[in-house]
Amino acid sequence: MSDTAPMSAQDALVAVMVACSASDQNMRTAELVAIQRMVNHMPIFAAYDTDRIRRVSQTIFDLFEEEDGLDALFGLIREALPERLYETAYALACDVVTSDGRHSQVELRMLEEVREELHIDRLHAAAIEWGARVRHMQP
Repeated sequence: MSDTAPMSAQDALVAVMVACSASDQNMRTAELVAIQRMVNHMPIFAAYDTDRIRRVSQTIFDLFEEEDGLDALFGLIREALPERLYETAYALACDVVTSDGRHSQVELRMLEEVREELHIDRLHAAAIEWGARVRHMQP
């Protein structure tokens, strides 16, 4: 982010979603629409300035170019995100990854990183993943 505007909890949630979508270097339209839809409709984003999505996204892209960028990203996320929202972040990430009906091994690995970095209990993670899968079932 910038020196004058540290990452907010909502920015951190957006960062997790963007990072998972961009992890395979292919941000699909369905994933971008899913991010926008969640930001527009979820209570946690009620007062969020959607113009910040672009800045957060650029921060993610910049960090992905750095050697230790993923570590730096998770540092920023943990710094900005209260622990009570860790499972929310993981749920949003799962929804983004499953929104297009397919997921790459890279995206699955990124979800695993999120799960580990945010210390998501394995049983809770399984329930969150199941919920995302059934929400995004295709005919």
